[in-house]
Amino acid sequence: MSSNAPPPKKSWSWRSQAFRGVVYQIIAIMLIGSVVWFLAHNTLVNMRIRGIQSGFDFLTQSAGFDIGESLYPFDSDESYFRAFLVGISNTLRVALIGIFLATVLGTLLGVGRFSRNALVRGLCLCYVEFFRNIPVLLQLLLWYVVLTEVFPASSEAWQVGWFYLSKGGLNYPIPVWATGQLWAAYGLLGGLVVAWLYRRWAHQRFEATGQPRSMFWLPLLILLLCSLAGWALGGAPTELNHPVKGEFSIEYGGALTPEFLAVLLGLTLYTASFIAEVVRGGIASVARGQGEAASALGLNQVQTMRLVMLPQALRVIIPPLTNQYLNLTKNSSLAVAIGYPDVVSIANTALNQTGRAVECISLVMLVYLVTSLGTSFLMGWYNSRAAIKER
Repeated sequence: MSSNAPPPKKSWSWRSQAFRGVVYQIIAIMLIGSVVWFLAHNTLVNMRIRGIQSGFDFLTQSAGFDIGESLYPFDSDESYFRAFLVGISNTLRVALIGIFLATVLGTLLGVGRFSRNALVRGLCLCYVEFFRNIPVLLQLLLWYVVLTEVFPASSEAWQVGWFYLSKGGLNYPIPVWATGQLWAAYGLLGGLVVAWLYRRWAHQRFEATGQPRSMFWLPLLILLLCSLAGWALGGAPTELNHPVKGEFSIEYGGALTPEFLAVLLGLTLYTASFIAEVVRGGIASVARGQGEAASALGLNQVQTMRLVMLPQALRVIIPPLTNQYLNLTKNSSLAVAIGYPDVVSIANTALNQTGRAVECISLVMLVYLVTSLGTSFLMGWYNSRAAIKER
């Protein structure tokens, strides 16, 4: 006789709580949809009465303005759509680099709060309390003033090797594009696959034998070797485009503008203070006996933190860490205050020239919505991977 109970029968009666729940949800969705339709229809009617044009057809028109900073060339004769793409790329550049730098700095500060050295603990505490209690907009303005007022003019730029730092930003040499760079990119992609396969194999071996293997340095070495191999197969080009100090500006090479540096510094230092508290709280949530057991096994403080405390703290760290990533991305919209051409700045310019306020604001909202949902999805996937698996 089977011990499995038969599945419950679905009831379509109003007495069924599940059925009533479905009906209530359908009604709620219909009400929300009706409200959204009414607001959109009413807005379009009022705009038509006042002679205000609407629609996204302006995206194909010539923008008629230049953009001071772009990852790829942009001309004023190009369309508004391409201008929005420039703004999106500038926003993503700040967000991605800022997330990486803030994570590294915040993790070091959070771990530093548990240092046995009182000076290190005090410095980490002072950093956190200082930066997280000053509004991020003021920090952006502060860094912009420092970069544009304190640093010397381009004709008297500070030089360190091939790098120049001045009011015009940071200038640095860049490789002259050749086949070798393309092959290096192919090698890097291949290295990612090999490193992933190695980490999977190393994890399986650890589960089977209990013997730990390098999960960071060796995969990093694999990436570097594969990239160098591709670069060598492509002819090993070494020519660089060096910046040259001119009479009024620094020419050639690559450049990071003071606006970009101010936004990156402000968002990184501000968000790192919150990430430090997230990391500190996650480590503090791990039972003290775990650290004592690691010490009894002969692990030093660094090994205990890296192999015992941080892996267990991840399940507490990741959810609030996701919030800080989202905050950094959304706070990048404040870059418009110092003239950085992000998607908000481009939208403001397009709005003033075309009068399509609803459309421009909708595009900005869509960009941040998609970016935030993408970040949440990736961090949710990582959280599920880092969660403790019950056997």
